[in-house]
Amino acid sequence: MTKDACMTDRISSADVELDLKVSGPEDGPVVVLVHGFPDNRSVWSRVVEDLEVDHRVVAYDVRGAGASTAPSSRSGYRVARLVDDLVAVLDHVTPDGRPVHLVGHDWGSIQLWSAVMREDRDARLTGRLASFTSISGPGLDQVGHFLRESVRRGHYTQLVGQALRAWHAGAFQVPFLPELVLGRLGGPIRARLEKSQHLDGHWDDSTFRADARRGVNLYRANRPSLRRATTSVPVQLIVPTKDSFVTPGLLADVSSFAPDLRRIDVVANHWVVRTQPGRIAGAVRTFVQDVSEREAAQTGA
Repeated sequence: MTKDACMTDRISSADVELDLKVSGPEDGPVVVLVHGFPDNRSVWSRVVEDLEVDHRVVAYDVRGAGASTAPSSRSGYRVARLVDDLVAVLDHVTPDGRPVHLVGHDWGSIQLWSAVMREDRDARLTGRLASFTSISGPGLDQVGHFLRESVRRGHYTQLVGQALRAWHAGAFQVPFLPELVLGRLGGPIRARLEKSQHLDGHWDDSTFRADARRGVNLYRANRPSLRRATTSVPVQLIVPTKDSFVTPGLLADVSSFAPDLRRIDVVANHWVVRTQPGRIAGAVRTFVQDVSEREAAQTGA
C-alpha cells in the first residue's frame, strides 16, 4: 500500500461547510462513516483506529453537528440535503468516482438509506456505492412500511412498543421547548445517557449541547415515507439486540427493500459503535472484503 495520509479538511456543500477527516492508506478501500443524533464524528474514533490500518477512512461532521456549520432553516435538514452533503464528500475524497463503502449509525444510517435507495436513479450516486452497513437506523421508507403494516395486521402492541422507545421523536415536534431543555440541561442529559448506555467518554463535550439542539430539526424536517422501492447495493444490517430506541419489528422486513442483505445480530445497546468498536470494525472489514471479492469474480478482474 502507498504511504498513509491523514488530513482534516473543510468542504462546501450548498448552504453549509462540512468538516471531515480522512485517514489510512491512500490506495485502501474507501469507507465513509456517517454519525447520528446527537453525535459528531468523534463517535467513530475507536472504529476509525481499527479500520484505518488497511482502509482509507472518511468521517465527517454532518450539517449542524461538530465543526460543520448549520443550515439557516429547518428545510436544510431534509434527507435530500443530507444526500447532497454525501455527494459533496464523495466528490472531494474520490474525484475519480471509484466506489466507496458506506457505514451509518442512527440518523447517519437513516440518511444513507435515502442515498442507497436512489442510487440507481441519481447520476451523482450511480455506480459509486459499493456497499452499505446500516446500524440502528432504518430508512424512512422502512419506517413508513412498518407503521402501515402494523396497523393493517393489527399489531398494535408492536406499534406501541416502538412508539414508547422513540418517544423523543414526538417530543421534538414541540416548538422551542426541546432546544431550551437541551441547552439548559445538556450536561446532565449527556451524563445520564452515558450511564444508561454504558458509555465511557462517548461525546465531545464541547459541541454536545449545540449538536443536540440543532439535531432536533432532523426529526422535524423528515417524515416516514410510503414509497416502495428496492436497491441493488449490497447491504449489511447490524442489529443491536438490546437497542433502547429501535425494536426488532422495525427491522423485520429490511430484505424487501434490500434483497442483497446480510444481517448480524449483536448483543449490545444502541451505541454499539462505541461499546463494541472492534466488533463493528471487524464486520465492516469482512463485508468490504466479501463484496470486493464478489465484484472481482463477476468482472473477471
